[in-house]
Amino acid sequence: MHLASVRAVVTGGASGLGFAVAQFLVANGGKVALFDLNAERGAAAVTQLGADNAFFFRTDVSDEASVAANVQAAKGAMGSLNAAINCAGVLGAGRVLGKEGAMPLSTFASTVMVNLVGSFNVAKAAAALMQTNEPGEDGERGVIVNTASVAAYEGQIGQAAYAASKGGVVGMTLPMAREFARIGVRVMTIAPGVFHTPMVDGMPETVYQSLCAQVPYPSRLGQPEEFAETVGFILRTRYLNGETIRIDGAIRMQPK
Repeated sequence: MHLASVRAVVTGGASGLGFAVAQFLVANGGKVALFDLNAERGAAAVTQLGADNAFFFRTDVSDEASVAANVQAAKGAMGSLNAAINCAGVLGAGRVLGKEGAMPLSTFASTVMVNLVGSFNVAKAAAALMQTNEPGEDGERGVIVNTASVAAYEGQIGQAAYAASKGGVVGMTLPMAREFARIGVRVMTIAPGVFHTPMVDGMPETVYQSLCAQVPYPSRLGQPEEFAETVGFILRTRYLNGETIRIDGAIRMQPK
């Protein structure tokens, strides 16, 4: 897929990794529909990206009907839809047996609803529209890129809900890719390590430096632009399908 032809829904697109992906795609001639809960940040993102290139839809990815309606509306705004990049996510941190007692099921369930069910909702709604696209080279009609985490493989203490949700994203990648092969839609997942996003901005410097030191090489946090470049690599390379790519500086998370 040529990046200039990309018409993508980007969830979590108003900040962090999602916004970096949106910036990358627009810079390469594509158009993006940003799905996010924060309308103020969404409006600011559209202003920064340009109203001809970016559109904002306030979306709760865990709401099936809202996602389906907004994916349809996004296709209308951009003229077509051939990519969906799932970056919306929540940390859902907390011990299963905490100081206040056992984790409420609602905490676990809400994390899974956003990270896993949200990714599923967007992927299926996008694929349902992509299947009607005219086939390109190799019969390709679209690409879905999900975001997991290295926590899917090495979840730390306090990450049971988060790791379960991201493990689910990894787990559905191959069966979804196998199913969508018949309609020419590829499905890939990226598992980032520790990235510099708004979530780390408020960290004490000592905590920040200790995080950097845990990464073998390069010993720093990942840059959102590096994540966006990986999305671009996936979009451009049609033989990438049904797999999860770790982008993590060779980090393997310790228990805590």
